[in-house]
Amino acid sequence: MDKILKMIKKIPMILKREGMGGVLRRTLQKLHIVSIKADPLALYEFITDTKQTSLNQETYQKHKNDQIKILNWVIPEMGEGSGGHTTIFRFISNLEKRGFHSRIYLFRANRFFNNKTLRIFVATAFPILDSKVELYYDVKYMKFAHATFATSWDTAYYVRNFNNTISKFYFVQDFEPYFYAHGSEYQFAERTYTFGFRGITAGDWLKEKLNKEYGMRTDSFLFSYQKDVYYPVSRKDSKRRIFFYARPVTPRRDFELGLLALYEVCKRMPDVEVIFAGWDLDDYVIPFKHKSLGVVSMQKLAECYNMCDMCLVISNTNLSLVPLEVMACGSVAICSKGENSSWMVNSNNAVLVDYNPLDIADTIEYYFNNPDKLKAIREKGLEFVKKTSWEKEADKVKEIIVSAINEDKEIMDIKEK
Repeated sequence: MDKILKMIKKIPMILKREGMGGVLRRTLQKLHIVSIKADPLALYEFITDTKQTSLNQETYQKHKNDQIKILNWVIPEMGEGSGGHTTIFRFISNLEKRGFHSRIYLFRANRFFNNKTLRIFVATAFPILDSKVELYYDVKYMKFAHATFATSWDTAYYVRNFNNTISKFYFVQDFEPYFYAHGSEYQFAERTYTFGFRGITAGDWLKEKLNKEYGMRTDSFLFSYQKDVYYPVSRKDSKRRIFFYARPVTPRRDFELGLLALYEVCKRMPDVEVIFAGWDLDDYVIPFKHKSLGVVSMQKLAECYNMCDMCLVISNTNLSLVPLEVMACGSVAICSKGENSSWMVNSNNAVLVDYNPLDIADTIEYYFNNPDKLKAIREKGLEFVKKTSWEKEADKVKEIIVSAINEDKEIMDIKEK
């Protein structure tokens, strides 16, 4: 009963963090399923929390020169199949093989109330994570580490106050202020780039943006793909198809823009079939020939990419791994133009379009009518992805971490004297 009551008390936070808080809360209230008020002070009290965790000098002196470096990772709670968490866990696992040992801590967990249930969930939902990595459902368990990582804007507030560490890093996969309207949450997220952490960013767009606009010390890693999942398979038919990574719950992925473009394509070319994946679209009116697969496994995504001529993957913020996975399957990625994309895709390995549904439709129609040109881009895409490697990127990140720890350790020892 206590656990149920605890969960009920957390409903406002859960609703808010899922991005549908107001609408869903009012619906539940009208149905008399739950009677709650919004509690923004409870939701955001961590913003003004200034309680510091001090450096344990005894532990520091004992372990500062350890050969195996301990890494703390503070992460937001995850759902099944979260791409951001998959990337974090991939790097943690690769670093485990390179002489580090990691501990993962959830910040503001809603679903987990003990370490055992968290470990069971992660073992099932994220088998990519090395089993030697330690998992804790709450940051209250956090201990001294050679380096501590924030991995999202809210976790950065906790890491800001955690000083029982030599180095502090910010593992940045996107410019998170863009996830919100230009209001409080935008400001909360943007402020974290001024906390003085060392940034390790997904790609060069973020590296340069955070350095130039916020003065962060930044390094970057590039993307690769899971090579045992994403690879070319011979087509079983010649039907013209286009895939759309459709996530209406993620505004930065431009669902409405893509839908308008594909509607125009299908009016001009009625034989073209559209494949949707990424979210359940049953509640959306889609008046053209399509298949909606919802949230699917990586293996199913690979099947989709392989059976489609082109894959529409537009974004208003940083790119995901999808364009590389598309290329690896021998399809052609259609990506939006901009600095947030050009660090990885270009006119040789992908098709680039403006944020204009008619421009996108014109481009898709052009390449359907010019298969030889599409084939040339497909071959360049395959050539490009084969040169990428998660292992190579992990080696790069390893050197960044070791160098920072050594530099910060010297500074701390000088201050101690």
